[in-house]
Amino acid sequence: MTTTPTTHVDVLIVGAGLSGIGAAHHLQTRLPGKSYTILESREAIGGTWDLFRYPGIRSDSDMHTFGYRFRPWIDEKAIADGPSILRYLRETATEAGIDRHIRFGHRVLSAAWSSADGLWTVLASRAQPDRDEPETVQFTCGFLLTCTGYYRYDEGYTPEFTGIERFAGQVVHPQHWPKDLDYAGKRVVVIGSGATAVTLAPAMSEQAAHVTMLQRSPTYIMSLPSQDAIANGLRKVLGPRMSYPITRWKNVALFTLVFQLSQRRPEFVKGVIKREQRRRLPSGYDLETHFTPRYKPWDQRMCLVPDGDLFKAIRGGRMSVVTDRVGTFSETGIDLESGAHLDADVVVTATGLNILLIGGMTLTVDGEPVSPPEKVAYKGMMLDGVPNYAFCVGYTNASWTLKADLVSEYVCRLLKTMDARGEHICAPVNANPSMDTRPLMDFAAGYVLRSLDQLPKSGPKAPWRLGMNYAQDVVTLRHGKIRDGVMRFSNPVPAPAAAAAAAAASMRSGA
Repeated sequence: MTTTPTTHVDVLIVGAGLSGIGAAHHLQTRLPGKSYTILESREAIGGTWDLFRYPGIRSDSDMHTFGYRFRPWIDEKAIADGPSILRYLRETATEAGIDRHIRFGHRVLSAAWSSADGLWTVLASRAQPDRDEPETVQFTCGFLLTCTGYYRYDEGYTPEFTGIERFAGQVVHPQHWPKDLDYAGKRVVVIGSGATAVTLAPAMSEQAAHVTMLQRSPTYIMSLPSQDAIANGLRKVLGPRMSYPITRWKNVALFTLVFQLSQRRPEFVKGVIKREQRRRLPSGYDLETHFTPRYKPWDQRMCLVPDGDLFKAIRGGRMSVVTDRVGTFSETGIDLESGAHLDADVVVTATGLNILLIGGMTLTVDGEPVSPPEKVAYKGMMLDGVPNYAFCVGYTNASWTLKADLVSEYVCRLLKTMDARGEHICAPVNANPSMDTRPLMDFAAGYVLRSLDQLPKSGPKAPWRLGMNYAQDVVTLRHGKIRDGVMRFSNPVPAPAAAAAAAAASMRSGA
């Protein structure tokens, strides 16, 4: 590889998806004097919403909480489709001039921290026109913020299915949807029961001969109106700017109530869900087999279907649900462990994600490798002993963006606090190495359980515990103390390299 000259910025953001665009907006609004660049491995803005192209793709959270705090969602539909979300993201970036700070096609390889220089040195690879080998691009920054999500973009999770090579039809993973896939009039089997499966199955049923959703076990599924009548009414009366915060907090309160009730009175919530499903499904439908999970509500993420589209597809005979296990693939479809057979022309493996923390990049601090699984996470967004670094992981029981906004706001407050005292380095320090730890995400989803050995740890209490309550996090992250005794600050004399880089950045900013 060839290496380009080093570029310096105050803050380097990795990822131009939902979190990265939001982080850039907060940074340039709250700290306009800071220089920043976003490195994006793909060639487009949008992350998840640009990557996934399967039929019916949509949010499974309402857009008044999934949208940014600083930019009201004004479409009539609260449960939005993927193209609408992508358009919202791109418009946000363009209107704020964030797109001019993005370097596309830059895959970050490593980041090395030097305490002597008070800087991160980040290496990324990018393709070279008319050359087979990529080149290495080098950056330095005072603060590194990774907004890369938590899953691998280049491959989804597919279990090993016996005999799949015998199948004469087409097998597709939702993460790699073919543009030319023609399923009109064909028999489709969607393997899975999570958010992707419950989105795909009813969407495909509009053109397919029939769609079968094959699940090993059921998931809790609730219907939600695609339009929020209260939000739309308030917007007409008060306008977007005034009505948006009201709607946002209304929805936060509603989903927090459902989550808390699920934890404290699970049987009551199960009863409510069952009554709604019974009302929407054909008379005598076997709810116990197909829609009653073995776990309590919200032990795993609950699936939402807009306007009950999945139940309508079942009622209309366009799709069905089979609860069984794959035995083996045959030439014509899938033989189930029960002995039954499902004929199929197309099989969609909506079987999940592969976890990939911080985009797969490696971290070192003063020459020592950083192993995230051996670290405890501070406030669910920084690593014990790792200076000037934060990462973004959203909520599992609420909209991702609620937490992403708070992480970005906290980083801006942290940087402003350091600037006020001329400090250059901050790092959370765990003074109790024998702390009782647990997995970062207390969540029973398959993709989490498969990857616990890759994730940082969580402590028994704040600030080492990952919060899952938005209202509490607003208090601690948006308004809580920065100097809490755990976050340590220092102000070393900048080394010549750091001083030169800072001077260059200052000149660019002045220009």
